Amino acid sequence: MATTIFHVDVFATRPLTGNGLTVFLDTDAWTAPLMQRLTQEMKQFESIFLSEINQRGARARVFTVEEELPFAGHPVLGAAAVLHRTQTPEAEASSWVLGLPSAEVPVKTVKIGSHYLAEMNQGTAVFRDAISPVELQPILARLGLEPQELASGLPAQVVSTGLPYLILPVHAKALARAAIRGSDLEALLAALGAKFVLVLDAVNREVRTWDNLGRVEDVATGSAAGPAAAYLFRQGQTDPNSPVKLAQGRFAGRPSNIQVTLDSLNRLLVSGEVWPVSHGFLDPDAL
Repeated sequence: MATTIFHVDVFATRPLTGNGLTVFLDTDAWTAPLMQRLTQEMKQFESIFLSEINQRGARARVFTVEEELPFAGHPVLGAAAVLHRTQTPEAEASSWVLGLPSAEVPVKTVKIGSHYLAEMNQGTAVFRDAISPVELQPILARLGLEPQELASGLPAQVVSTGLPYLILPVHAKALARAAIRGSDLEALLAALGAKFVLVLDAVNREVRTWDNLGRVEDVATGSAAGPAAAYLFRQGQTDPNSPVKLAQGRFAGRPSNIQVTLDSLNRLLVSGEVWPVSHGFLDPDAL
């Protein structure tokens, strides 16, 4: 039986900006290998597959072209906007809970004309100890960076709101130069308790991240925005009483905007606009 699929752009300012996403509905009977193959077919950084859909939320699984992730950002926001469109189309505002493998994630959506504003509650950030210069050296080498390109006075540190990132603060010129080299970055990061690396220009609030082989640069990473903002708040680089706006995607030719707010309980609220692009049907029985 055919299922509906939606293409939306998340952390966007209009269609064909931000981070593209495919949302698959009614995938209750689908296997992980099928989801993986479809994500590879869509050739976007991630796809999200929804099941057990109702007017309060859904179960969700997120895949990159390489693997399933326990947690993600822009797929959750994009999926919530699609749920608003399909489950509560007349409502101005709706609330959802998306059940990911790692957590139940609350999301709020507001309809604004032909698009949506979505905000996810990532909870409180978990900080690990600062990374020593000796531990950091092989990571820098894989990024083609030198120790003197690190931002002075700011530690490299693993931070997580569901997916652990190594936050690597650098100067603006180093942000532009960074690129993954080699094939062992994932193992090096795992030894530090991180899944991915996030290169951060704290002065300009701009970030970059990639898959661990450097094949694809992500253009707007919601799962990294919470940790990056938490890091900036903790290091006194931005006012915790005001939202912080992060820029990403410039070097991939797809500039994106992500906003993160710290609430009174120190929970990180990550938000962005979601713009519909297209929708259609897929017949999984034909695959």
